[in-house]
Amino acid sequence: MDALYTPDFVQHDPQSPLPVNSAAALKLYVGGFRMALPDLTMSIDDLIAEGDKVVWRFTGRGHQTGQFGPIPPTGREGVVTGTVTFRCAGGKIAEAWVNVDNLGMLQQLGVIPAPAAS
Repeated sequence: MDALYTPDFVQHDPQSPLPVNSAAALKLYVGGFRMALPDLTMSIDDLIAEGDKVVWRFTGRGHQTGQFGPIPPTGREGVVTGTVTFRCAGGKIAEAWVNVDNLGMLQQLGVIPAPAAS
């Protein structure tokens, strides 16, 4: 991560439980996901670049076998989609704006009820 992100990297994510305002904080943030979902994989569904911005549309999937914030392990698989817009400076990622379907993930993990099928 040190090779990819500026030391003062900032992530804008209104759903994040912790502020991510440095590369060190990003390591803790990502580490939390890796502990909760050790088999987590992320795909590149789209990657678009223009100027100093790169947009990544992804699908993530993994089994929640570890503590996920306040959520105890469920053993269930979750599949989540999202988009991250990165701003680059000096050949590194300096800033990111994150938009992820956390509601869908919580429903798949059984933490909140999913809508009834019609």
